[in-house]
Amino acid sequence: MNVSEIMSEGPICVKEGDFVTHARQLMRDYLLRGLVVVDEENRLVGMLSDQDILRVTSTRSNVTVSGYARECPTVTPDMGIMKAAKLMAESKENRVPVVMSTTDRNVVGVLSDVDILKNVELPKNAPGTIAEIMTKKVETCSPDERVAKVWGHMLEKNYTGIPVVSGKGEPIGMITRRDIIKSGAVRMAVEDTRAIRPNESPKVEKIMSTPVYTLTEHDSVLNASKLITYRDVGRITIVNEQGKVCGIVDRQDLLGAFISGGNE
Repeated sequence: MNVSEIMSEGPICVKEGDFVTHARQLMRDYLLRGLVVVDEENRLVGMLSDQDILRVTSTRSNVTVSGYARECPTVTPDMGIMKAAKLMAESKENRVPVVMSTTDRNVVGVLSDVDILKNVELPKNAPGTIAEIMTKKVETCSPDERVAKVWGHMLEKNYTGIPVVSGKGEPIGMITRRDIIKSGAVRMAVEDTRAIRPNESPKVEKIMSTPVYTLTEHDSVLNASKLITYRDVGRITIVNEQGKVCGIVDRQDLLGAFISGGNE
């Protein structure tokens, strides 16, 4: 199977001269985790991720996209899915633009980790249980914490989502980069950390995603993949027998399982 068979055509793009505020609005409106950046001739410049957006402070919101666009792997329509998946995993990208060819950088589509997980069967020799692929050291937060604090952890640790737990350690939700961007809390979070408007960023409980989706470490990788794609979430909280958080599995983990069990 080639990239052309599962990629999405006509991706939403931003020009390198557009303002970051415009890119942020597109991410909110279309619930995107990344945007393709092109020049005036529709040639690929790079990718703008939700993390890039989170790094833009309120005092620099009038800068252009070109200053934040990052290099990304070269993926073409005739490339095999396994090769494309490896490039995505190595670059830790959840969406990559598809260009006409290695010499023609005209953007013709976009390939996401969801496209792969939805359309390609998990190889037979891939890891079988969640315990084999999950991240065990998980940072959590409480519903009463300010978004500014969580925002800081996300940037510092490069997290895409953090489980929200009760006082008993039981998961009650998830706060993600998408939640923060969609809520418009990014600017307030920045100002809160700078003490410009202390304590004015919202509490986590106001913007976190619910309901919480959980599995156990004994569940299958296939079940995790189905749940993530069906619910269109980036990650799942893993709980132990007592119902407390013991791990997390995200799309990158599943992509890694797909690659480790496949052959070129």
